[in-house]
Amino acid sequence: MVTGIIGRKVGMTQIFDADGTVHPATVIKAGPCVVVQAKDVQKHGYEAVQLGFVEETPAKANKPTAGHFKKANVPATRVRREVKVVAGGETPQVGAQVLASIFALGERVDIIGTGRGKGFQGVVRRHHFAGGAATHGSMFHRAPGSIGASSFPSRVVKGMRAGGRMGGGRVTIHNLKVLRVDADNHLLIVEGGIPGAPTDYVVIRKAVTAKKLKVAQVEKPKKGKK
Repeated sequence: MVTGIIGRKVGMTQIFDADGTVHPATVIKAGPCVVVQAKDVQKHGYEAVQLGFVEETPAKANKPTAGHFKKANVPATRVRREVKVVAGGETPQVGAQVLASIFALGERVDIIGTGRGKGFQGVVRRHHFAGGAATHGSMFHRAPGSIGASSFPSRVVKGMRAGGRMGGGRVTIHNLKVLRVDADNHLLIVEGGIPGAPTDYVVIRKAVTAKKLKVAQVEKPKKGKK
């Protein structure tokens, strides 16, 4: 059984419970995906499948990539990702479809994507430095301050926090709750925000360290005098 699926972030919305509780949520177009390649322990050293995200507009492929899809007898896709297979489970055959129905209502999932790039930022925004005084003639406002001693070691220590490029890296959000599953329209609604901007691609997988759902406990009547 496949543990994940490729999706595309649509945007954010709100989901209301019957008692009026509101949940901020993200809408994801999860699939449909097709199995392009299956990997096994004997040949590759691990079990996984390569999925291709099927989109409305057909993708163009160069000769090497076209041969890869021709071997699997599936249409070319722009986005491909590897996802793990449940240990001891049945590995899907090449060409099989993977849909949003692999997830259940209330299940916990991990979302893997690329965060928004924010360009070059200073230490105040990038590392939350406090900065200096803003008045009384101060000339130390948003500078990092001392970055090391002069006599020893007479160099900047590796790993010193400084200004630089911020964002744009791989981000994983753990244990998001599935609020809605619309398998007919290939939609998945999860609680909270996920990495990236709308139209960005993400991987939705079953939570690696799923949190246990809290069950409401009924208080037992205390023994004693009535």
